[in-house]
Amino acid sequence: MFEKCRWLNEPKDWTIVGRSMKMTTDRQTDFWRETHYGFVHDSGHCFGLETDGDFTAELRVRAAYSDQYDQAGIMVRVDATRWVKAGIELCDNRPCIGSVVTVDRSDWASSAFDGTPTDFWIRATLAKGVLRLQASADGRAWPILRLCPFPVAGKYSVGPMACTPERSSLKVEFSDFMVGPPTTKTLHDLS
Repeated sequence: MFEKCRWLNEPKDWTIVGRSMKMTTDRQTDFWRETHYGFVHDSGHCFGLETDGDFTAELRVRAAYSDQYDQAGIMVRVDATRWVKAGIELCDNRPCIGSVVTVDRSDWASSAFDGTPTDFWIRATLAKGVLRLQASADGRAWPILRLCPFPVAGKYSVGPMACTPERSSLKVEFSDFMVGPPTTKTLHDLS
């Protein structure tokens, strides 16, 4: 599926090997709009697949985080002012599972992750203006991470995302990327 993706802020170092995409972040990359910090950054890396309307996307993420705000996961994007990113982010020397939903301004929600942060799965489902984010330690049980309204659009870009606001050179491997119709599984998909 990676062969159908397009870069937003293509990193200098990346490659597709089989069903995996490996990349290294460039220096001081981020996605953020205004809230708390006051600045706007739209320089993070996203390898997005364009969808026609609603979808479910899943992705496996492997990375060794070391510096404040190192992050990798998934992004759903309409444009520069309407997007969400979700995944692991290093914050205060601890890996947290989190999400940032942006509709003109960014919010931020994070918590401890019950799994191995250097190897996890992330899922985004968008249906009828509702976004469901789920994170998994094993790719089988999908506890809910976030449920929120999200702008309805005819097209979305969805795919791997990584940023390093404080440095460069986070190495990330993305695999098991799947995009299809919205899941009909229960909200609490723990099986």
